[in-house]
Amino acid sequence: MGEARAHVPVLLERCLALLDPALRRPGAVAVDATLGLGGHTEAMLAAHPALTVLGLDRDPEALALASERLAPFGARFRPVHCVYDALPEALAGAGFRAADAILFDLGVSSMQLDRPDRGFAYAQDAPLDMRMDPTVGRTAADLLNTATAAELARILRTYGEERFASQLARAIVREREREPFTSSARLVALIRDTIPAPARRSGGNPAKRTFQALRIAVNDELEVLGRAIPAALGALAPGGRLVVLSYHSGEDRIVKRALTAVTAPPVPHGLPVIPQELRPTARVLTRGAEKASEDEVRRNPRAASVRLRAVEQLAGGSRED
Repeated sequence: MGEARAHVPVLLERCLALLDPALRRPGAVAVDATLGLGGHTEAMLAAHPALTVLGLDRDPEALALASERLAPFGARFRPVHCVYDALPEALAGAGFRAADAILFDLGVSSMQLDRPDRGFAYAQDAPLDMRMDPTVGRTAADLLNTATAAELARILRTYGEERFASQLARAIVREREREPFTSSARLVALIRDTIPAPARRSGGNPAKRTFQALRIAVNDELEVLGRAIPAALGALAPGGRLVVLSYHSGEDRIVKRALTAVTAPPVPHGLPVIPQELRPTARVLTRGAEKASEDEVRRNPRAASVRLRAVEQLAGGSRED
């Protein structure tokens, strides 16, 4: 419980303000699609006594900790073990046809980073796991020990924006032939030895980009997100609101593309009549991607890379309640 209480949600007040008109509806239903330790959900439930929140997470440990934290809210909080692209099915399984508010806080959670045995953090030696749901799928070690050099280079370049992706991929393949990778310390040492010294002197720990890339690949994060945002938009009730917090340029590009598709359909400028099927089904609530203030970043370093986007579903844009 102490671990959950210590977690500080990113842009909490801004998220609450954007979702407020939808959360205050009588009998409102919200979906926290990335529950984590439950900080955003706790704030929503505390501020809106008639609200019900479905909390989705693929991590059983996070669900257990958040459920303990949110137990005082009784049946108003409903945990669901699933990946967030299954949001419509989670709603239907709970007996709801649509959501009034949906929140995504993407990326890795503080709890996952803080647990050495999960293998997400490069600052401490641990098994190379990195699965958000440790009960299914391949681990980061599996990926490192089986992927081709070309595939590893693509992962590091695409998901980690690593300039030295090819060099690192070749080094990984060479080293795994000597001995398979099992722990983070050995990978961190290899990265340090492979990246040129001048490049190691800026930008923080040189292992950060590789660990981010492996985590995204192991959990299929961008592929899942590409399905999840359209699914969430389809599950919003008219007047419902969607807020997304992204921390990686690849995430933000996917979110921006999905939201642009429903707020600014591709029709010629000045067209006097827009066909019904091409009319916007949602309206933008933010000007571009909002960033955290300098003050928030000082208080919560995780907010440094956040990008927030939000939309409101228009009447006729989705399901009826």
